[in-house]
Amino acid sequence: MNTWFTVKVKYTKQLDDGTFKRVSEPYLLAAMTFTDAEARIYEELGSIIRGEFTVTNIARTEYHDIFYYEDADLWYKCKITYQSEGDGLDVESDLNPKKVKKVSQNFLVTATSVKEAFERIQESLSTLMVDYQIPSIILTPIVDIFPFTEDLDVELERKPAKEKRVTEVTSDEEVIETPGKGVVFSASGSDFDDEEEELESSLTDDFSGEEE
Repeated sequence: MNTWFTVKVKYTKQLDDGTFKRVSEPYLLAAMTFTDAEARIYEELGSIIRGEFTVTNIARTEYHDIFYYEDADLWYKCKITYQSEGDGLDVESDLNPKKVKKVSQNFLVTATSVKEAFERIQESLSTLMVDYQIPSIILTPIVDIFPFTEDLDVELERKPAKEKRVTEVTSDEEVIETPGKGVVFSASGSDFDDEEEELESSLTDDFSGEEE
């Protein structure tokens, strides 16, 4: 089963002004194990980073879905919370109420601002059949993501976002469907109780709202 891993790599980077600086950058990728994650990051970055680089940390990271838009390269972590009925009696009464469980899920979306990230996560979750809240949206330092490839487990699915497809009819009455900017990267289900989380960036925007 594939899952998401955050892999930090350290290398010497040439800046825009021509100078060199030692940097540590995080990447998000899909893999089956920590060993696979390390092997894959060397494979993915081997042709991108000039010179040697070192993997300094690998951590399993919970993201329920990832929404990618080509017009932005900043990754925002959006946390949503909602209530779900847990294990309980079939018949609800004042004496035997059903248990209510608070569920938190993390989503990742590309956007140019917190406001746009909020709007895009609301649009992407418009079909969610529960009332939810968005207690926080955080700008992450993630540089890039490496999602599903054919060599990975098929449980990780990459698909164009349905609401972003554009239909065009040519002069020969041929219908052409073109994927839009939104792409969804989905991993295995990752519902979990989120008591404490380590913030990925010092920039935190407490931007909350409810789906209407």
